[in-house]
Amino acid sequence: MRDHVLAAARALTIATGVVPSLNAVVAAAGVSKGGLMHHFPTRTDLIVGLARMSLHEIDAAMTDAAARGDAAPTWLRLSRPDASERALLQALAVSFRSSDPKSAVLLDEARSALARWERMIEEEVGDAMRARVIRLVGDGLVANAIAGVEPEPVDLVTLSASLIGPAAAPGRHG
Repeated sequence: MRDHVLAAARALTIATGVVPSLNAVVAAAGVSKGGLMHHFPTRTDLIVGLARMSLHEIDAAMTDAAARGDAAPTWLRLSRPDASERALLQALAVSFRSSDPKSAVLLDEARSALARWERMIEEEVGDAMRARVIRLVGDGLVANAIAGVEPEPVDLVTLSASLIGPAAAPGRHG
């Protein structure tokens, strides 16, 4: 039920551009208010749940990519959210309150995930500073997408080749 509720909340967030109220999620998910509140007692819990879901999706993609030796270009590709992902990230960014203790735990999880993903990139490129630069470029791509300030689309093949080398550009791994 938890995943069903999160999927409904995610769809509503993408459609409306804001994290929905608990009542809106109840209606969209077709669950009882008590059932929803068992998993997400507050809107903050729902926001944290949506953010964790995104972290877990990225973690799974990065873990798979690292196993293929494709972590760096995958990180750059994941850093270019499509329109629906951008809508979700924008809504989460607007709704997020770092002063909330529940959000502080999420921030710790995000820091840990970023460090893990950077290590995956480092194992692939063989250099800690280069891995940091690649991770930070990805962070900048995401930030620009959320803010809507990217002046022109980035050619990920060229970017990957510049940062990683031609052999590691997206779409060039088996």
